[in-house]
Amino acid sequence: MTDQSAKMWSGRFREPLDATFESWQRSFPFDWRLVPYEVEASIAHARAIEAAGILTSEELLQMEEGLRAVAKQQAEQGEAIVTANPQAEDVHHYVELELTKQIGDLALKLHTGRSRNEQIATDMRLFVREAIDNTLAGLTAWRKALIDLAESAGEATMPSYTHLQRAEPVLVAHWLLAYVTMIERDASRLTDARKRMNLCPLGSGAVAGATLTLDRTIAARALNFDAPTPNSMDATSDRDFALEFTQAIATLGIHISRFAEELTLYSTAEFGFLDLPERFSTGSSAMPQKKNPDLTELIRGKSGRLLGAATTLATLIKGLPLAYNKDLQEGQEPVFDAADTIAGILSVLPAFTASLKFRYDIMKTAAHSGYLNAMAAATYLTDKGIPFRKAHEHIGNAVRLAMGDGGLETHRELQQLTLEELRTICPQFGEDFFSAITLEATLDCHDVIGGTARPRVATALAEAKVRLTEHA
Repeated sequence: MTDQSAKMWSGRFREPLDATFESWQRSFPFDWRLVPYEVEASIAHARAIEAAGILTSEELLQMEEGLRAVAKQQAEQGEAIVTANPQAEDVHHYVELELTKQIGDLALKLHTGRSRNEQIATDMRLFVREAIDNTLAGLTAWRKALIDLAESAGEATMPSYTHLQRAEPVLVAHWLLAYVTMIERDASRLTDARKRMNLCPLGSGAVAGATLTLDRTIAARALNFDAPTPNSMDATSDRDFALEFTQAIATLGIHISRFAEELTLYSTAEFGFLDLPERFSTGSSAMPQKKNPDLTELIRGKSGRLLGAATTLATLIKGLPLAYNKDLQEGQEPVFDAADTIAGILSVLPAFTASLKFRYDIMKTAAHSGYLNAMAAATYLTDKGIPFRKAHEHIGNAVRLAMGDGGLETHRELQQLTLEELRTICPQFGEDFFSAITLEATLDCHDVIGGTARPRVATALAEAKVRLTEHA
C-alpha cells in the first residue's frame, strides 16, 4: 500500500500530495493527545453499528479489544507515537492504522456510518468535559485553602483600597472571602458550560446525518452524554463548548491574576503585609538580598495566555459558514493550551495559598491610620440627624484640621482631635463620637449582608464552608 492509498480519502485523487504541504497540514503532532477520547468514541460508535447489524457481537468484542490495545499503546509511548507514525495524518487516521495492525481488515468496518467531522467534535467535547472536571477539582482545593486562611485570620484587620488609596478597614477574612465569591462564580460558569455541552455528536455524519439508521442514544449513553445533538449541521461545526470553556477559564485567570497582583504588592517592603513563602519564591542572580515573587508574577503573566486562547478561538470561529471547515483544526491547540495552563496554575496555587503568613500587626496598624474611620464618622453625624452631604463636609473639615500643616509632627488621626475642636466644626459632636470611630465600631457599622461587620463575616465564612462541602 502506498502512502497515498493509505489516506482515509485517497480514492478520488490521482496526484500525490506535495510533501511539504502534507507535513504542514498534519494535525497529529498536536491532536495525538486525543487518542484516549477517540478510542472511547470509537467503541461507542462500534456498539451503535453492531446494533444496526454492521458488526456481529463477536466482531464488536474483537474491535473493542483492539481499540483498547491502541489506547494502551498510546498511554505507554506518549508523544513518541508522533515520530513513530509519520504517515498518520491525524488522530483518527492513527487509530485506524493501529487498529488495522491489531485486528486486520475488520478495522475498516469501524468507519461505516461516520465522518471525521463528527469524530473530532466528539473527541473535543470529551476533552473539554474532562478539563472542566479537573479545573473544578482544582478550584475546590483553592477555595478550601482560602476559606481555611480566612478562618485562621479570625478578626484580624487590614485596610481596603479604592484607587489604590486606603479606604476603610476590613477584616482580612472579608478580603479573602471576596476571592472565594469570585471562584464560586467561576465554578458556576464551568458547571453551566459542562451541562450545556454534554450532548453527543456521533451519528451526525459529515454534515447531514449518518447514512445508516443508527440508534444515536447508544453512543450517547456509552459516553455519558445526556442525549444526542439535535442538528447534524450544528453538531459538526459547533465549537461553542470550546469557546465557553476558554472564556470561562480566561475569566478565572483574570481573578487569579488579581489575587496574584495583590499578593505581589502586599509582599513589598512598602506594604509589608506578608512574607512570601520561600518554597514558592526564587532569588536574584545579582542581588543576594532579593526574594522574588516568581509564582505570583508567573500566574499574572499566564492569565494573558488564557485570554489569548479565548480570543484566538473566537476570532477563528466568527467568520465560518456552516458546517465543518478545516479552519477548526486550528481551534484545538488554544483549547489544549488553556487546559494545560490552568491545570499548571491550579497545581501550585492551593498549596501556595495555604502557606501564606500575614503580618497581622502591620496590617492592623495600617488599618488604624490614614482616616479610614472617616466613613464611620460621617455615619455618626448622619445618625444625629445631619444630612449625609453635610456630614461628609463636616468630616472632611475634621480631617483637614487633623492633618495640620502637613508635617508629621502636626499630623493627628480623627480620634486624636479634642471634642472642643470638633464642636467648632459641628455642635452635634458628642463624647460618644470617639467610641463610634474605634476600629471595631468602624468595622461593625457595615452591618449588612455582604458587609465587613464582624458578625456578618462570621456568617459569610460559615456559609462559604457549607457551600464548599456541598460542591466538593
